[in-house]
Amino acid sequence: MESSTLQTAPPPRPPVWRLTGIQRALLLYVVLPILAVIGIGLGVGLERMNSQETERLKSDLELLGRAIRLPVQEALMAGDFEAVERALDSVFDIGRVYGASVYDINGTQVAAAGIASRDLTRSRVAQEVVVTGEQQDRVREISGVDMYSQFLPIFDALGQPNGFIQINRQASDFDASFRRLSLWAWTIWAVMAVLTITIVIFGHYRGLGRHMDSLKHTMNRVEAGYRESRAPEQGPSELADIARGLNQMLDSIERKDEALELSRQHEEEMAQRLQHQEQMAAIGRVASGIAHELGAPLTVIDGRARRLQKSTGDEEQLRQLNAIRGQVARLTRIVQQLLNYSRPGQLGDPAVFTHVKLETLLTGVLESVRHELPEEAPKLTLHAPEKSVPLIKGNKARLELALVNLVRNAAQAAEHHVDVAIEAIGVEPSLHERRQSELLIWVLDDGAGLPIDVDAKKLMEPFFTTKGQGEGTGLGLAIVDNVAREHGGFVQIRNRRDRQGCEVVMRLPIHLDVAS
Repeated sequence: MESSTLQTAPPPRPPVWRLTGIQRALLLYVVLPILAVIGIGLGVGLERMNSQETERLKSDLELLGRAIRLPVQEALMAGDFEAVERALDSVFDIGRVYGASVYDINGTQVAAAGIASRDLTRSRVAQEVVVTGEQQDRVREISGVDMYSQFLPIFDALGQPNGFIQINRQASDFDASFRRLSLWAWTIWAVMAVLTITIVIFGHYRGLGRHMDSLKHTMNRVEAGYRESRAPEQGPSELADIARGLNQMLDSIERKDEALELSRQHEEEMAQRLQHQEQMAAIGRVASGIAHELGAPLTVIDGRARRLQKSTGDEEQLRQLNAIRGQVARLTRIVQQLLNYSRPGQLGDPAVFTHVKLETLLTGVLESVRHELPEEAPKLTLHAPEKSVPLIKGNKARLELALVNLVRNAAQAAEHHVDVAIEAIGVEPSLHERRQSELLIWVLDDGAGLPIDVDAKKLMEPFFTTKGQGEGTGLGLAIVDNVAREHGGFVQIRNRRDRQGCEVVMRLPIHLDVAS
């Protein structure tokens, strides 16, 4: 069903690259929290690994110190300083060490290899090692470089501290491995974050987004007035069910709109019929009043004029009296046509219809009209079909009145001849059903035809006529249309296409179960 409102252009589909509300919600409430939790866990893990790596490096230095402490103790007790030097040099072969040195109990350097402090006589950490006899570690600046120093006490033969060993490693070594590990870890996290966001957005679009876009696009088209639009029933089962439900709802709305439109049309038809009946009733009351009020005076005037005609021989008076009687007859005919037009009542009630054979009725109609016409009037011809047409149910008097008006109007408009024909449509019965068919009565003339500026429907209105002043009442075709409506039919009037003239078709319904 076409929409009564103006339809705008269909809304465009949204671009794929634009994030939808659901995608933004997924990123905000799902993906970002997951990535944040992973990032926090990664940071805690890296910190833990950093602590473990620092402890490992410190343990390495402690093991190195313990490995050379015994040879250094023995070399010192023997006074073999070359052996001390060799022991310190061996540290560089075992691990990554920047310096190693041996100090006496006062903090004076005895031997050194690599980067080392020359004098620790004032060092608090050196004093703590000698006093406590326990190893210590500190981060100190040596030669302008931050060093991590491991201090291990050296004992004499009696087990008393008589000096200490200092092993140095650059402090940045502890952070370098952690920085490399952190760099790799956070790089992998960033790559995984980008991949996760991409997979979520692309996966949502492929799995849900494009199908939801189709649903939204369909609803936008329906809102814009394209009621025939339907959503594709694709995607996950839930979305397919939603699309199916939407389509069923649109189909239901369309069916209800069609039913409402049919109901509205039926109401309009009923209102028109009621208006027509009220109009007929009003005209009937007016006509009855006119007939009652004018009938008796017109009869008296006509009687008086007729007696005056008999009592005078003056030609001028006779001519005036004939004119008076002619106008009285015209007024009487108008009153009668008003009564015929507004008198459907029981005459148009289908309950009192009888079977009518139109061939016989039209033969009588043509004979009646021929008696009204002068000798030079157009020729009236009835074209009866070879095969007998079905009978129709109707009121014979009303049908005769309508057909007389049709043929009379055609005869008045024609130049040489008037053709009347009968045609039955759809009278062949179907194998499975009985169809309602139509009987067409054609009245064709060869006159001047209808004026170009006159609407055919206007001709059916009461008191509208194309004839000159005093030549017509404008009720002839209105009576024909009224009678056709009483019998469930209608009238069509138009100019002939193949030649000059006008054609009028009265279409009356017939039923195949009516006996012929």
